Amino acid sequence: MASYDGLLARLAEVAPQPGWSVHQMRAAHEAAAAKAPLPPVTFEATLVEPTAGGSLQAEWVIPPGLTTSPARPRVGLYLHGGGYVEGSPAAGRPLACNLALAIGAPLLSLDYRLAPEHPFPAAVHDARDAMGWLTSRGHDPGSVLLFGDSAGGGLVIASLLALRDGHGPLPAGGVCISPWMDLSLPAGSIDLPDRNDPMVSRWMLTEMADHYLAGADPRAPLASPVYADLRGLPPVLVHVGEAERLLDDSTRWTERARAAGVDATLQVWPEMFHVWHAFAPRLPQAAAALADLAAWADRIF
Repeated sequence: MASYDGLLARLAEVAPQPGWSVHQMRAAHEAAAAKAPLPPVTFEATLVEPTAGGSLQAEWVIPPGLTTSPARPRVGLYLHGGGYVEGSPAAGRPLACNLALAIGAPLLSLDYRLAPEHPFPAAVHDARDAMGWLTSRGHDPGSVLLFGDSAGGGLVIASLLALRDGHGPLPAGGVCISPWMDLSLPAGSIDLPDRNDPMVSRWMLTEMADHYLAGADPRAPLASPVYADLRGLPPVLVHVGEAERLLDDSTRWTERARAAGVDATLQVWPEMFHVWHAFAPRLPQAAAALADLAAWADRIF
């Protein structure tokens, strides 16, 4: 098993550095993910269409013995992290594989458009349309769960808001892992000196938010769901590490969601860093978090 300290040291080695261009950040993100060992699953390319900006690429992550048939009792839609400026289905495969295996269902991993080429709200529109693509091909909305990590976690909630407000049927629920929910970046856990969170820093979040927002209000509900009217959303599970700089995003959003009547479950995992789930089965805490996530999914389905 990988050690906790060893994983933190590895993450620090590949973390973005001040002054890096978007191209450098993307290249480092993809290169680091390519070194991760993957469990035995099948990857199948597919095409999501149409969207306002054209067609989107995505891939199915399929556990052994399963298919993507609409007759399947459950399916996942995965929205990768990367601060809205980096990431891809390929880079997201370590976590996507773990999620698909944990819930025992195929997962559609979406290659949504990235900033600065495609600023807010392009990613929201793409995720919303991917949900529509699944239902148009026979998947019952009640058999679909949305999953996302980091920016993808915030995008899960933004997608649910867009669907609730008349753009399509709502899925069974959403799972947010270490979500980024507030692009206005208020003071709080982001700035605490005791965070063991090498992949996240204020300077990096500020740069990514600037690229994605492109002048839009950082408190716009679909950019920062912590400020949204959350009434009418389906159940949501939030996993966050106690050592994360984005801890406050999860606690504040969950408090507001519960006040709005949402079935919101928050789990704060002791000592854990940003998106630790991607390191199962090498990290015992990651395997435990995935088991907890799977039990929650069973209840929702």
